[in-house]
Amino acid sequence: MYDNQPRTVRPDTLPEVIARYLTAHRAHDTAAAVAAFTHDATVIDDGNIYEGTEAIGKWLDRSATEFTYTIHLTGAQQTDPARYIATHHLEGDFPGGTIDLRYQFTLRDGLIERLVIDP
Repeated sequence: MYDNQPRTVRPDTLPEVIARYLTAHRAHDTAAAVAAFTHDATVIDDGNIYEGTEAIGKWLDRSATEFTYTIHLTGAQQTDPARYIATHHLEGDFPGGTIDLRYQFTLRDGLIERLVIDP
């Protein structure tokens, strides 16, 4: 059924762990956000790689305080049973002021194993 071509899904049908992470991230709740990841998870954001929950927690803390911004989920796709893309629109005091970012999630055992964030 899947051929690695993303298919659009309703944002409210994203897996619970992704919804939980996104809610915690928006609320700057680092502990709850980190709890959504596997212990050996990887996050790639802005050309940087964060491996393991300790590094991911530090990244979340930094990203929560570096800039002030609003974030809105604008779309969702599923690539295969374990891979989802959540597209967000951000507006804030970061360079450029607005950006659309794709949060590409890979799940394993009900948790986030990998997150890649890119435009």
